[in-house]
Amino acid sequence: MPIKRAAFKSMRQSEKHRRRNVAITTALKKAVKAVRKQVTLKDAKKAADVLRSAVKLLDRAAQKGVIKRNTAARLKSRLSTAVRKITVV
Repeated sequence: MPIKRAAFKSMRQSEKHRRRNVAITTALKKAVKAVRKQVTLKDAKKAADVLRSAVKLLDRAAQKGVIKRNTAARLKSRLSTAVRKITVV
């Protein structure tokens, strides 16, 4: 345990941020997995709906600093390309 008050506060903050980051990362993984599942099932309408919510989560995670902006952009691009392919075919 920290001795100084500032160190104790820092410990509390880092735990709070860690919990937030874990929650956001878990939700993100579930959303990406849901989009990929709909793509494999070739359900274009459902995939587009799930993609929309996944993009929101990716943007929020990038904004909060949980993932890098370029990682979010890359995932959004790959997911939207996959959804577009099943929509056209």
